[in-house]
Amino acid sequence: MFKTDAKMTADSNADLGTRREKMSDQDRANILMVDDQASKLISYEAILGPLGENLIKARSAREALHHLLQNDIAVVLMDVSMPDIDGFELAEMMRQHPRFQKTAIIFISAVHLTDVDRIKGYRSGAVDYISVPVIPELLRAKVSVFAELHRKSRQLERLNSELERRVEERTEQIRENEELLRERADLLELATEAIIVREMSGAILFWNAGAEALYGWQREEVLGKLVHQILKTRFPMDYSSVRAILARDGKWEGNLTQTTRDGQEVVVACRKALKAGGNAVLEINRDITAQLKAEDALRKTERLAAMGRVAGIIAHEINNPLEAITNTFYLLRDHPSLDEEARYYAKLGEEELIRVAHITRQTLGFYRESRHPVPVSIPGLLDEILELQTRRMEFSNITLQKHYRSRGTIQGFPVELKQVFLNLIGNAAQAMPAGGTLRLHVFESSARHSRRPAVCISICDTGIGISPENAKRLFEPFFTTKSTKGTGLGLWISKGIIQKYGGAIRFRTLSLGGHNATCFRVFLPDAEFQKIDEPSGVDLATSSAEEIVEGSHGR
Repeated sequence: MFKTDAKMTADSNADLGTRREKMSDQDRANILMVDDQASKLISYEAILGPLGENLIKARSAREALHHLLQNDIAVVLMDVSMPDIDGFELAEMMRQHPRFQKTAIIFISAVHLTDVDRIKGYRSGAVDYISVPVIPELLRAKVSVFAELHRKSRQLERLNSELERRVEERTEQIRENEELLRERADLLELATEAIIVREMSGAILFWNAGAEALYGWQREEVLGKLVHQILKTRFPMDYSSVRAILARDGKWEGNLTQTTRDGQEVVVACRKALKAGGNAVLEINRDITAQLKAEDALRKTERLAAMGRVAGIIAHEINNPLEAITNTFYLLRDHPSLDEEARYYAKLGEEELIRVAHITRQTLGFYRESRHPVPVSIPGLLDEILELQTRRMEFSNITLQKHYRSRGTIQGFPVELKQVFLNLIGNAAQAMPAGGTLRLHVFESSARHSRRPAVCISICDTGIGISPENAKRLFEPFFTTKSTKGTGLGLWISKGIIQKYGGAIRFRTLSLGGHNATCFRVFLPDAEFQKIDEPSGVDLATSSAEEIVEGSHGR
């Protein structure tokens, strides 16, 4: 029997020695041994040495905490009875630290422990108990299991980190590829649109390369088949109504939901035209799935931006009274009429006010784009915005007319100015879904009240116009005429930005003989006379909305 046990021990030691040789320094687990008796630490070191792990000794709980903070510990082997801080208290302190909440703890006790003591230890974070005298094979086996679990956890963490790194690299590569494809798509815009010619019955006569790329079917696979059966087309209205409009007007436009060969749903902007003779239909479909997602994300971002602006306004308004209160507390803290207790509470109040002031400064820091304004060319800014709107205006058959009669350079912040004019131009384009004319005019003028030199930017459209009911509320926060597609904050925020520059925004609209015209004018002080104020609030009152158009541009 003893020979068998000795052989098993020898075999176990041999396996441990082989594993220790294979382990690298990085794979070795740190085992912390805590005992106030040096002799016990030496014995534990002798028992656990064959494991090949890093053994760390501590003679007290304080020394153990020091090692825990300095090293990544896999297992803590600790004595229950120690002076100053016993094992239970040390385990409780470890569990209160987020880093050590999952560290394995094995208690070693030289005295008999009651069930109450064991429960106390488990509540403190212990995972096992070993009684003295210690059986070397048992201690080695238990410590080995926890060290191996810790090693596997760390290996998984490294693998996860490597996987995340590869995913980031792949994502970056995909992004670069998308940018390259987008550049090519701009050059070959027509070729990337799906162009389909079909009979009135729906049988496909022509299927271009753009349709192959969008839907996944090759030309020879679809010729002669019914287009809407293959694509599982869903119309925004009854199909009979679409056919009636097409037969009456010779064309139809709208968004369709279709299914590609691999089962993915795409939303396409569809334009149908009835060919001469009425025996075939030309369809041009452009994938706008990503555009719709981007617009949804932009609306959400606009809501967040508005919340941030409101927070910045509030922070600015409370900053001055907060500074006065802070100074009052500073003077009060050392006032001779106060006793020690009152001074203590005054100091606490001052510290909390300092913290509130810090939060206020942080909020203002998020609100402001930068510390100093820079020269901004209004014509250049408008051209950048028009580049972003080019595709929408071409699709909506909007004619653009530009008249830049001024250098239009002011001191300002490009991002917030771009936000103003992107909102105004975007609103004008949306007001002309069936086409129209967009006129931009930049010229030198003077502010109505101060007569100071100013740059005037006129944005006019021949869209659907603005009703008198809506005109009265146009600059109110959260008022929108776009149903769920608008936040109701665009014009309100734009007005606040323009007021910060000491400028003004006005609009006029006219409906005459079935035709509408709407004109927004923005007045910004010339750079030589301009003084940009810090954000001190946004006027929540409505603007003076006048309902008679001013006439042609520039007057």
